[in-house]
Amino acid sequence: MPMTALDWPDFYFARHGETDWNREQRYQGSRDIPLNRKGQMQADSNGVLLREMLERDGVDPTSLNWFASPLSRASETMDRMRAAFDVELPPVVHDKRLIEISFGAFEGRLHAEIAREQTALAPGERDESYWHFRPQDGENYDDVAVRLLDFARELTHHAVVVAHGGVLRVLWHLVEGTSRKEVMNWPPPQGVIAHFVGGKMALHKAKNTWDAPVD
Repeated sequence: MPMTALDWPDFYFARHGETDWNREQRYQGSRDIPLNRKGQMQADSNGVLLREMLERDGVDPTSLNWFASPLSRASETMDRMRAAFDVELPPVVHDKRLIEISFGAFEGRLHAEIAREQTALAPGERDESYWHFRPQDGENYDDVAVRLLDFARELTHHAVVVAHGGVLRVLWHLVEGTSRKEVMNWPPPQGVIAHFVGGKMALHKAKNTWDAPVD
């Protein structure tokens, strides 16, 4: 039986920090591309933000379950976020169901290159049918939704999840009921924590330390 917004527990979600492929606007998907220096700084700032949010909400960080995608850009983001806490935290569960949507044959290619070939695939131009579009050897967003609904059976109240932009898109649709067209054309931000509470998503921006001028 499908979950409804009321079935989802409250949890905190962070997209991984920037990678060189993010900066170059390449399809990344299931490829294991590491954080760049900017991405590491975003992860560090997200850790401070998460600590402040938990203090605000009266949540003991040692009471949480911590989940991350096993891809290194997400697992390093999680490790850097946890470094903001001065208490021993429960271990991180690296769950394959949180891996980014696979773009198959598109991975490594520029967004602009694919958009020139297939205009309907460009962010901002996608319609409802893109939810079911599957690149050669890849996944579609419905495949990701099936994975996440399975993962949700283990998701606990006030858990922390670190994963990917495509995962966040699908969660926004599943939890809040936001339209597929809207989520597929939305650019999920980095250096932000999404708090899913009461069946709604609220975005909280970390302090921007990564764009500060260098002396």
